Amino acid sequence: MLFTDILNKKTQELQPEFDKLFKDILDNQTHDGDLLLTRVNGFYYPEANNWDNTLVKNPYMIGPNTEGHSDHWHYKFIHNYRQTAISSLSYSEYLKNFEWSEEKAKEIDSLTENEATSIQLEMLIYIKIWEADLFIKKLYQLTNLSYGEPYDWHFKIKESNRDSSPSTGKREDIIRNKIRDRLKDKYPNISSAIKNAYKTQIRNSIAHSNYYFIGRYIHPCNYIKNDSASQIQVLPFNEWIDMFHDTMVIYNQLIRFSHLIDNLYSKAAHDNNLLFEVRLNRIDPVQKTEYYLLKYRPEFNDWGFNSK
Repeated sequence: MLFTDILNKKTQELQPEFDKLFKDILDNQTHDGDLLLTRVNGFYYPEANNWDNTLVKNPYMIGPNTEGHSDHWHYKFIHNYRQTAISSLSYSEYLKNFEWSEEKAKEIDSLTENEATSIQLEMLIYIKIWEADLFIKKLYQLTNLSYGEPYDWHFKIKESNRDSSPSTGKREDIIRNKIRDRLKDKYPNISSAIKNAYKTQIRNSIAHSNYYFIGRYIHPCNYIKNDSASQIQVLPFNEWIDMFHDTMVIYNQLIRFSHLIDNLYSKAAHDNNLLFEVRLNRIDPVQKTEYYLLKYRPEFNDWGFNSK
């Protein structure tokens, strides 16, 4: 269940920092097309070198790729929940429904059961966001650009310990070390929201269906006494609500960020015959920097490599 008053409060805390992040990227990016690449999803696809149906083999591409198609369907599910799960009550008004009296015992039990069902839907959304390759990739690229680092065409999430190919890291390491911790000094509210929302123990508990509910409490079954990262024995519903609302506000702000990028670069393209230059720092087949023109299609609000 989503509460407008909590969403508004957290949005007021985070949106100014996302605005600052946007401005800082524009000021610090070392090529004007780097921010556009976060929107068109520049990526390295070495399997293209083995294609036999084209004369020109270029493993550097833009477009949704598998993570973009996945993101599209996650968005449809998440957006449906955003539209249908808004409570008509403020959070404080909602909590009053749980003030105990013997006459309200059955009503409270029913409310608690409904809330637990809603939380299990939210757990699915939580995984759809914090495990999603494109969500992590966007946050990672934006963090890098804010420091004046080039767009990373070779971003790759390490899927398992058996994966020996070069990678950016595992999901939890990228989120904690290459996003959250790097944002801390310049964007403390965003960093704090990520820290509050993304807890690997809770993520693992949800992913492995390893939890149960008693009353308005979530009991993860993966508490480990001697593991500092697995110290949560009980998570009250109220704390879950705080975590989940942070997650949703970060998700909403990234969508808003995409709209800001669209508006900026579509206007720039209209001023330049629908073209805009991007930089490619390639390593395949040799390490060098190249520049390409992308062409904007207003009727579809999308971009492709300019073929002329």
